[in-house]
Amino acid sequence: MIGLAGASAPPEDWFKPAPTASDLAINKFYQSPLLDPQPLPPVRQRLPADPVVSLPAFSTGHYGGTARIVSSDANMLAPPEGLFTIAPDYKTILPNLAQSWTYSSDGRMLRVKLREGLKWSDGHPLTAEDFVFMTQDLQLNPDFQPVPPRNLAGLKLHAEDPRTLVYSFAEPSPLFVNYMAQLPEVFVAPKHYFMQFHPTYTDPKRLSRRLEQLGYVNWSTFIQANLQLRIEASVDQPTLRAFRPVQFTPVLVRYARNPYYFKVDLQGQQLPYIDAIEAEVVNDDALAIVKASQGSLDFAGFRLPTQSIPVLKLAEQAGQIRVLIWRRLHGSDVAIQPNLNYPEQRLRSLFQDARFRRALSVAIDRNEINEIIYFGRGVPRQVTVIPQSDYFEQPFADAYTEYDPDRANRLLDAIGLRDENGDGLRQFPDGSSLTITVEYVDTETPKQVTMELVASYWRAIGIDLRLKLIDRGLQYARAISGDMQMSVWHADRTTDILFPIRPDFWVPRVIAASLTLWSDWSRWYLTDGALGEEPPREIVQLQRWSDELRTTLDATRRRELGRKILAVNASQVWSIGTIGLAPHPVVTSPRLKNVIAEGLWGFDTRWTLPYHPETWFLAK
Repeated sequence: MIGLAGASAPPEDWFKPAPTASDLAINKFYQSPLLDPQPLPPVRQRLPADPVVSLPAFSTGHYGGTARIVSSDANMLAPPEGLFTIAPDYKTILPNLAQSWTYSSDGRMLRVKLREGLKWSDGHPLTAEDFVFMTQDLQLNPDFQPVPPRNLAGLKLHAEDPRTLVYSFAEPSPLFVNYMAQLPEVFVAPKHYFMQFHPTYTDPKRLSRRLEQLGYVNWSTFIQANLQLRIEASVDQPTLRAFRPVQFTPVLVRYARNPYYFKVDLQGQQLPYIDAIEAEVVNDDALAIVKASQGSLDFAGFRLPTQSIPVLKLAEQAGQIRVLIWRRLHGSDVAIQPNLNYPEQRLRSLFQDARFRRALSVAIDRNEINEIIYFGRGVPRQVTVIPQSDYFEQPFADAYTEYDPDRANRLLDAIGLRDENGDGLRQFPDGSSLTITVEYVDTETPKQVTMELVASYWRAIGIDLRLKLIDRGLQYARAISGDMQMSVWHADRTTDILFPIRPDFWVPRVIAASLTLWSDWSRWYLTDGALGEEPPREIVQLQRWSDELRTTLDATRRRELGRKILAVNASQVWSIGTIGLAPHPVVTSPRLKNVIAEGLWGFDTRWTLPYHPETWFLAK
């Protein structure tokens, strides 16, 4: 019996591998009437041998209609399709393009079997060679990508036969399937299409002429842009997604249904239900809010901040939109990161003093922030994993979150930071002024208004915090160089999909725009000590734990290691959390159906991926 969801809970069947047509005795298949005039093979020939049956949240839909969105929400209606997908418990990996997979007993080899008869949107068969091409000819090719993704280090891949992939690892990688489920687009590309732009498979002179006609200097830049679906030539690239781009203009991107999409519904109707998408190019949150509130969009989410909820809820009363309140999976919407590797010694020593970080933390009135910015619907907490995680413990979230400015003052006094000149601000023990500049990008979460409140709380305990808004490019450059005194980011990687393989907010192991804490310690780790700065013993221990966390085959040991890492953070407060699990508005038009009422919003789960957007439909 196939069960459907209630008012908000996902269907129980979403937590298990999707059934196939043969499992449910479905033997007749149908297509959208929109495809009837097109010169295509019969729908049964376009589907795989045993199509995947995608189950809706509420009801079987019907064909037709064009969904209206803004361009940043295109991936919400047509997320990438990979070998694996993610269940709505945010930890279980399920088969998707893969029919099955097995690991060797030592965790160093992964064998994946593709479903039979899968096809690209142009009808060309999907084979194991498409995965080998993406990995060997692109991701691990220094001419394409000078620095290969760290998660692919030591990887070897070969096609055992057209449907069987064999991944071999230099070390046990039992969670490699998490990478593949969370970022599927970096593991497969249509070889038959991209061969014409790759020097291994195309005459160099012919390739050079072709690229010149397209306006590109080299083949790698062209393929990168094409893969990212952001240039006009992307309309020619075959896809596995439910929708394919068919037109790019400066103001609008149009998508059409993929006639070879591999999923059907309970009645044998090939998905998706929606025939087309029109995505208006909107790069401004305020404009997206206006469009969403006026009912001119069928779905909106990515550009809707928490602060827009009252406006959207007011507009909802007119009956033109429906406002769903999901939760962001950020452990903290605003994670404040003092630079523990800052070059200037006095600030470095201060930031490395746990008493200082604890003082700053308990000086923050999180309940007030929650009421002012989040309407009381967020959760005051530190930077830790979500409650659904196997690694979660409540004390990790609660550590040093109580509002206690008296305790903060005592801690700062003990360090020797005192107001020697009576101006209300503390100085270093030698009498010199203490000023901290926090640089940040005001994106995705309410960073600016949060930090304005934080600055007022810290001034009340004598800390002079200056706010500096910068652009994203500068954030990246200054974060990796370690030049910022302090910065903020939104702390994701909090689900069991990403935390055990990317515990980046708790361990110095990567260099990124999102991480200001310890770039020199990370650089030391990444280069096996050749560059950067050797960390203290307790930091090296964290790095060793993170390596074991990623490689151990023992689930009990993995849980123990993850909790050890989080426990150290709870004690040390490496980064300072504010409000997490924040409310996030998702707006739909009344005609968009099968969108679940409550979900988790964020990068770990690719926003809508666990909620079967291919089953959404437009009411007539």
